[in-house]
Amino acid sequence: FGHYIEVTRPNLHLVPDEYTRKQTLTSAERFITLELKEHESLVINAQERIAELESSLFRQVCAEVSKNRAELLAAASSLAYLDTVASLAEGAAANAYARPIIVDSPELYIKDGRHPVLESSIESGSFIANDVELGSEDAPQIALITGPNMSGKSTYLRQTALIVLLAQTGSFVPAKEARVGLCDRIFTRIGLYDRIGSGESTFMTEMTETAQILHHASPRSLILLDELGRGTSTYDGLAVARAVLEYIHNHSQIRSKTLFATHYHELTELARVLPRLRNLHVEIAEEGTELVFLYKISPGVALKSYGVYAAKLAGLPRPVVRRAEELLGEYEAQAESTGGAVKGAAGLSSAPHASTIEAKIGQALVGIDLDTLSPVEALMKLYELRRLADAEKSVRVVKTA
Repeated sequence: FGHYIEVTRPNLHLVPDEYTRKQTLTSAERFITLELKEHESLVINAQERIAELESSLFRQVCAEVSKNRAELLAAASSLAYLDTVASLAEGAAANAYARPIIVDSPELYIKDGRHPVLESSIESGSFIANDVELGSEDAPQIALITGPNMSGKSTYLRQTALIVLLAQTGSFVPAKEARVGLCDRIFTRIGLYDRIGSGESTFMTEMTETAQILHHASPRSLILLDELGRGTSTYDGLAVARAVLEYIHNHSQIRSKTLFATHYHELTELARVLPRLRNLHVEIAEEGTELVFLYKISPGVALKSYGVYAAKLAGLPRPVVRRAEELLGEYEAQAESTGGAVKGAAGLSSAPHASTIEAKIGQALVGIDLDTLSPVEALMKLYELRRLADAEKSVRVVKTA
C-alpha cells in the first residue's frame, strides 16, 4: 500500500494542514506528505535499480565463467568421480563389503550376499545372507525359487541384481565373496501394475515386458522374474510361465542366467526334464499354527505356499481366515483323492504327449515363434490357448455326463 502516517481518531485534531488523507479506517486515518511520497518513489526506484544491477552483474559473472568453461567442467567431472569413489569406499568400509572378481564368462557366484539398502535400514547384523550360483559348469543356468509370501524371494532377486550392478560399476559388494561374469543387461519383471493411459491390463503389461526380455536377452544377460503369470487364471499363468522357462532354457541365443520366483509348485517338476534348471526354496519353521520365516535360500522345493497364513498376518477378519482354512482343506483333500492339480504336478514332467490340458497348452506354446510375435499377436495367441483349455474342459464334462 506504500508509505503512510497513521493517526488515531482522538488525535486527528493534531494533524497538520499539509498532510493529505490517503485512507480512512474505523479507528484511524492514514495520511501522506509530499516528502514521504518522494521518499517512497526513491525506494521503489532503488529496488528496480537493484534488480537491474543484479541482473547485469550476474550476466557479467556468467560471461567470465564461460571463458573457462572447459576447465570448470573438467574439474567438476573429476570432483564428481572422486565423490563417487569416496562414497563407495566409505560404504564398503562401513558395511564390510568385499572386492568382487570380474570374469569374462557368463558365471555368477555370490557368497553370503546381502541387500545393500534393506541391510542399512534394519538392525545391524540381523540381515540373513544368501548364496547365489548360476552359469558355471557345476551351477544351473536357471534357479526356480519357491516359498511362502513374505519369505524373502523378491529380496533375493533384487539383491542379486544390485550386487551385479555394483560390481560392474567398480564398487565393492555386500557379500563375503563374489565372482561376477560381465553382464550386458539386467532384465527384471517384478511387481504388478497396469497402464491405464494406454489401455493395458496388468497381465498385458506383464506379457509385454516379458516379450521384451525374451527378444533382447543373451547368454550374458541376467533375468529376474518374480511371480510371472499371476495376473491371469491359474492354468493360463502356469502355461505361460512354463513356456517362458523352457524358452530361456532351450533357446541357444538366450540361455541367460535366470532367477525365477513362483508360487506355481507344478513348475518344480521341470527340474526333471530341463537339465540346467535347479529348484531352490526359502526355509521356514512351523511352530504349531505359527510360521517363523528363516529367510534362508536352500536347495529343494517348498511344500506349501502358506497364502492363508499371509492373509492372517495382513489383518483379514478372523471369520474370513477361518473360512479360507476350511476351503483350503477341502480343496487339498479333493485334489488328493482325484489326482487334481493342487498338489499333483506329475503332468508337467511327463513330456508334451500326455493327454492333459496343461500338456496341450504346452504343445501350442512350443509352436509359437516368440521372436516374431508382436504384443497384440501375443494377446490373440493367449485367447486361443484359453479357448483350447475351455474346449478340453467341455469335452470332459460331456464324457462324464
